Amino acid sequence: MEVCRTVPVKLDVSDETADLLHETIDEFLWAANYVVDAAWDGEWAETRSSVLHEQTYDDVREQTRLHSNHVQSARDRAVDALEGVVAKWSKGEYASLPTFSTPFVEYNQRNVTLYDDHASLSTVDGRVTAEYVLPDETRDTPHSEYLHSDEWEQTGATLHYRRGNFYLHVRTKADVDAPDPAVNGAVLGVDLGVENIAVTSTGVFWSADELNHWRAEYVERRKSLQECGTRDAHESVQAVGRTETGHFEQHLHRVANELLKEATENGCTVVAFEGLTDIRDRMPNARKFHEWAFRRLYEYVLYKAEKRGIRVEQVNPKNTSRRCSSCGFTHKDNRPSQDTFCCQQCGYENYADYNAAKNIGYRLLRNQTGGEGGAPVGVRLNTGMLNANGVKPVPDSVRAGVHGESPPL
Repeated sequence: MEVCRTVPVKLDVSDETADLLHETIDEFLWAANYVVDAAWDGEWAETRSSVLHEQTYDDVREQTRLHSNHVQSARDRAVDALEGVVAKWSKGEYASLPTFSTPFVEYNQRNVTLYDDHASLSTVDGRVTAEYVLPDETRDTPHSEYLHSDEWEQTGATLHYRRGNFYLHVRTKADVDAPDPAVNGAVLGVDLGVENIAVTSTGVFWSADELNHWRAEYVERRKSLQECGTRDAHESVQAVGRTETGHFEQHLHRVANELLKEATENGCTVVAFEGLTDIRDRMPNARKFHEWAFRRLYEYVLYKAEKRGIRVEQVNPKNTSRRCSSCGFTHKDNRPSQDTFCCQQCGYENYADYNAAKNIGYRLLRNQTGGEGGAPVGVRLNTGMLNANGVKPVPDSVRAGVHGESPPL
């Protein structure tokens, strides 16, 4: 089967090259926003790529110095964003027209040439060379696994500029042996949260205390440095940001590995997450950082699970925090506090995140139970299984002391 991976690589460029890359990014973003403006007719947005190509290609070519492939990539990015907005409109949801402001530009095999230690990139004024800043090759890294392997084909890249540095996110693909298909396994439900970054239907809690502590420290350090107002302080802010992001990502990788180990040890062939769309709006006290962390964790689990033959799915999160996983009664009063769940009908009481994790797994089970081969047969709980009929062999409880979880109620 074909597997795709993206590897971020920091670039070392001269001041002259940096200026050209900035100009290329600016014109690319202008082109994408131009397509969005052309798509809007005052009442609805056009999303057909062929129509927008006819409407915008010649104008963008005349008004920018972009390579023709950059013009097409800008249009495609605009179309993708417009389709997401129109999909929300069609469901009666509010969404504003997309605006491109984050510094990036797309590259394909026609306007970038990728080498082992550098890349040749098209700009608004010819090609430039950007050297890679690579980690120690004695360590096992994504760079050594995907960039420097004959088995992985490099198919393109996205250039990003953040915190004073350019990064090339190189896309790779390879044909690998498909893992043996999982048959008649169980579902592992996963709830995401601010206090606990992840909680499973088997009762394992991964506390978010460490992430939240790092985040608070970083905010204070950044605030203090920004108050200095000097260039050195500004560069220090950027360095601190890179360090903290590395801490966060390393921690989330560990959580993803442990979560999949939990799935494997419990015979789970599917991991069910709540849907991530608008998750910050549904979660009290969640910040943009938490939304980023949820998506990162999901992405890490998704690609790591692929190698293990485990599927990862998202389910509709509606009422998963208010529904009783024991009797099915749904009511807002079932959750008297952020941490506690207490069913007003049957009296079932447990941690709210744990109850939600079971409901997430159960929702996917109900969606997929049927005659199809390999359909999961139950939701894995701490001390048994919850099947499609809502039957579990023994009462379940929350495990403690494995990943810094809270003790059972």
